[in-house]
Amino acid sequence: MQEANQTTVTEFILAGLSENPELQLPLFLIFLGVYLVTVVGNLGMIILILVSSQLHTPMYFLLSSLSFVDCCQSTVITPKMLVNFVTQKNVIPYPECIAQFYFFCAFAVAECHMLAAMAYDRYVAISNPLLYNVTMSFQVCLWMVAGVYGMGLLSATAHTVFLLRVIFCKAYVINHYFCDLFPLLELSCSSTFINEVLALCFSAFNIIVPVMIILSSYIFIIVSILHIQSTGGRSKAFSTCSSHILAVAIFFVSLAVMYLQPSSVSSPGQGKLSSVFYSIVVPMLNPMIYSLRNKDVKVALKRLLENISFFLTKNSFP
Repeated sequence: MQEANQTTVTEFILAGLSENPELQLPLFLIFLGVYLVTVVGNLGMIILILVSSQLHTPMYFLLSSLSFVDCCQSTVITPKMLVNFVTQKNVIPYPECIAQFYFFCAFAVAECHMLAAMAYDRYVAISNPLLYNVTMSFQVCLWMVAGVYGMGLLSATAHTVFLLRVIFCKAYVINHYFCDLFPLLELSCSSTFINEVLALCFSAFNIIVPVMIILSSYIFIIVSILHIQSTGGRSKAFSTCSSHILAVAIFFVSLAVMYLQPSSVSSPGQGKLSSVFYSIVVPMLNPMIYSLRNKDVKVALKRLLENISFFLTKNSFP
């Protein structure tokens, strides 16, 4: 009854990444550049895979799905973050804050399972290449991607439903640069026990299970690579997987630091720093890692540029 009579918060203020006035403009320029690279890189990867017939394979279908997730996740977080660098108070209404959290959670969880699906795809391709097209058929890929998005939507919906039951009346300044779960729960004046248990269970499942799938896949991949007789073949196989391992390591380590670390040993500054990696840095790195280290992508990009150049030249001289 006491909680019902209290005034609830209708809007929040995002504290941002840094309160130092001298850092606002440099940080704005840095993260604006990061966001532009992220959007151009991921949309470019999606378009390149869509228009290049040689990239119409399960591996690149999953990669285009990853690029879509990365682009959406960055768009959910970064524009509002950039506003915080050029305004004194970055106000976000309660409904918009909840919506931001919902979509961030959905895309973050989807990326966890998408990386696991891509690791399994590489395991099948390297360990059993003769049956690859059968094992990773178009129908199987569709079901995998549907499952990935399903897990993201399920987790986001569960968290958001219970977050809507929380009453915010202590304060309205979120000590973060976006509406994340734990910074929001710190402002609650009602019980958050269910939210914390739910967060621990879902975080453990959505982080540990994909990590175990990825580790298992790469153990089998390494064993299969070691059986390759050709030194060049082993080198090519390791090169194919190394970029994926790098992206996975950065993403899951930063995610675990934020969501699997006890609150007693974590700090707001550490939480913001780790959040920057999995919500902003990794979505920018993924298209660069997969394109710069991938021969097929380079060839497809070269052909596309040649076709565009030929088309423009042909239409310039009637």
